Amino acid sequence: MAKLELIATSTFGIESIVARELKELGYDNVAVENGKVTFIGNEESICETNLWLRCADRVYLKVGEFKATSFEELFQQVKALPWENYLPVDARFPVNAKSVKSQLFSLSDIQAISKKAIVEKMKEIYFKDWFEETGAEYPIMVSSLKDKVTVSIDTSGAGLHKRGYREAQGEAPLKETLAAAMIKISRWRSDRTLIDPLCGSGTIAIEAAMIGRNIAPGLNRSFISEKWDFISEDLWKKTKKEAYKAIEYDKDLDIYGYDIDGRVAKIAMENSIEAGVDDCIHFQKRPVSQLSSKKKYGYIICNPPYGERLSEKKEVEKLYKEMGRVFSGLDTWSYYILTSHEGFQEAFGKKANKNRKLYNGRIKCYYYQYFGPRPPRRNE
Repeated sequence: MAKLELIATSTFGIESIVARELKELGYDNVAVENGKVTFIGNEESICETNLWLRCADRVYLKVGEFKATSFEELFQQVKALPWENYLPVDARFPVNAKSVKSQLFSLSDIQAISKKAIVEKMKEIYFKDWFEETGAEYPIMVSSLKDKVTVSIDTSGAGLHKRGYREAQGEAPLKETLAAAMIKISRWRSDRTLIDPLCGSGTIAIEAAMIGRNIAPGLNRSFISEKWDFISEDLWKKTKKEAYKAIEYDKDLDIYGYDIDGRVAKIAMENSIEAGVDDCIHFQKRPVSQLSSKKKYGYIICNPPYGERLSEKKEVEKLYKEMGRVFSGLDTWSYYILTSHEGFQEAFGKKANKNRKLYNGRIKCYYYQYFGPRPPRRNE
């Protein structure tokens, strides 16, 4: 198999979590940068990482990297890349562009010139003057950061947050990739109780169940690279078969999702059925004020309303105060709360042990982490 340089992109703040996931999958040569993690793999790695990465946005195949400060440099260096290794004669290859702090800033020009350069190279490879582009799609990204251009092909297609289980969603859905990152950051273990008392469409609870049962997040969907010539259908089948074999169907989990809106709790249940984890999550209509548990050393992980609109601010602060009162009754529990509200800790009534800046879409948030006591060892 060919040695390939791959890029897993991510939301700012969770790059290290994606890097940890890659290391758990057995990748050693992992480099973390802003918004992305690069690693070395092969064709099988494209299948494996698309199927298994829970927190990454997409997986790209890097074709090349170079410096370009003029459109002539861009043209020549894009043309010089080994397109014959990736693009068949009938390939559809739309070109997208990004530019940050670079002399080449016109995205439409970067796209047009890069496309022309690839076509010129294809003419030399296939001895043709015209390409119908009727085959599989190879979406190309030309990204320039401080004049350093990275040319890559998107292997995922739809973003990796689209797991295929969330047919219905609440008003302000949390991306599956961010929900998975929240769970990973918390270091929740599958032998502990987990409650999301503001569960919305159930994403946190469902992602936890998939982690607990070792269900690959990409098993319920397809990827654009499944139709590519240089990755065999047998390789995809093998990787998916291994992922199915890895599922721990009999693993008992203790996961709960509550919401004050019964209609929303029903949507969460429907989503858990789609994800195949409805047997290990209990969803119910229940306000935060009624939250209680006899279990010890559990985890609360939630994404409450932020009160972004001024009219909602007072109501949200009242909710945070109620959360502080109720959560404090679970004195052996750890709790992890994501919100953009700057005054959260004051309203909640307790300073977090740790907080971490994360982005929910374009909203800058903080992930407030409250650590409970460690449970005693079994032989104590």
